[in-house]
Order: sequence, then structure tokens, then C-alpha cells
Amino acid sequence: MAIFARLADLLKANINDLIDRAEDPEKMVKQIIIDMEEQLRNAVQGLGSVMASERQMLKQLEEAKTQSKMWEDRAKTALKDSNDDLARQAVDSKLKSDANIKQYENMHAEISSQLATLREQVEVLKTKLAEARTRQSLLIARDKVAGARQEVSKAVGDLDSSGAFAKMDKMEKKIAEKEAQADAAFEISGIDAKQKDPFIEMEKKKAADDEIARLKEELLKE
Repeated sequence: MAIFARLADLLKANINDLIDRAEDPEKMVKQIIIDMEEQLRNAVQGLGSVMASERQMLKQLEEAKTQSKMWEDRAKTALKDSNDDLARQAVDSKLKSDANIKQYENMHAEISSQLATLREQVEVLKTKLAEARTRQSLLIARDKVAGARQEVSKAVGDLDSSGAFAKMDKMEKKIAEKEAQADAAFEISGIDAKQKDPFIEMEKKKAADDEIARLKEELLKE
């Protein structure tokens, strides 16, 4: 059917447009689903129209059968009354009704065949739409994962390109130099502290002499 060919063209055009523009994939996929839903609604409406035509054809067929039966009964009545001319007129009308019956039956058979095909195609379209909705969810999820991976890759790339680790290595080297300088200064201070101060030594000697004198004085008292 033409409607399904148009649907295929629409889907192909939308997908190609999605690839070419490379814009928001989630928005694009949703639009494709919306277009498919619209095509399904159109297909269902077309199916409903054919079903209405089938019902109308059945109604006309039944009316033609009723007319044929009526003219047949009238022809029999005329024959019973020995009125061949009137019977012939009734038969002519009956034959016209019979011709209509044959035409309506042929048309109904054709419509019924088309209706069965349409029903099958609508069911196929419903299945395809359900499949597309499932793929929609998967594609959106994949797009989000891909986007997240791109962000992470970009962050890692920016980190590498900015030389963050090189800067940290340089900073660590400077800190190590400061630590070495501090250690050296501490060692120098220790050496200076160990050197003898003459005033300190004099004070120590005086304190020792005073203590010895005190002890000697105590011994003399004993």
C-alpha cells in the first residue's frame, strides 16, 4: 500500500536528517516516533473507511436481493393471473436486480480481500511502532552513555593538556627543595649550638667552684 511506502520514505528521511544534522538525538528519535504514530493513525482511519464501505456494500447487496425477491413474487402473481405482459415486466426488473446483486457480490469480495490485507498491514505497523518505541529507549540510553563518555574523555584530555600533573611535579620539587633547605638550616643551627660560648663556660665554672666551696665548708663544720 502507498501509505506504508510513504512511511518507509519518511523514516528513511528522518534517520538521514538525524545523521546529517547530528543535533539532539533524543529529540530527533522522539520526532520519528511521533511521525510513525501519525502514519498509524492515518492507516487506522483508512482501514475504518474501507470497513464503512464494506458495510455499505453489504447493505446495498441485501437491498438488491430484497428487490429481486419482490419482483420474482410479482412475476409469479402475474403468471397466476395469466398476465404474461405484466409478468415479463416484473421479470425484467428482477433481472436488473440480479445483475446488481452479482455486481455488489463481486465488489464486496474485492473489498473483503483488501480489508483483510489492510488489517494485516495495520497490525504489522503496530508491531513496528512498538519495536521503534523499544529502540527509542535504547537509542536514548546509548546516546546518554555516549555523551557521558565524551564528557569524561574531554575532562581527561583537558587535564592532560593543561599539564596539571606537570605543575604538581614542579610544586613537589619546590617543596622538596624547601625541606632540604630547612634541614640544612637546622643542622647548621645544631652545629652552632654545640660550639662553646666563653661566657657560658665561665658561668658553669663559677657555679662548680661555688658548689665545691660550699661542700668544703660543710666538711669543716663536722
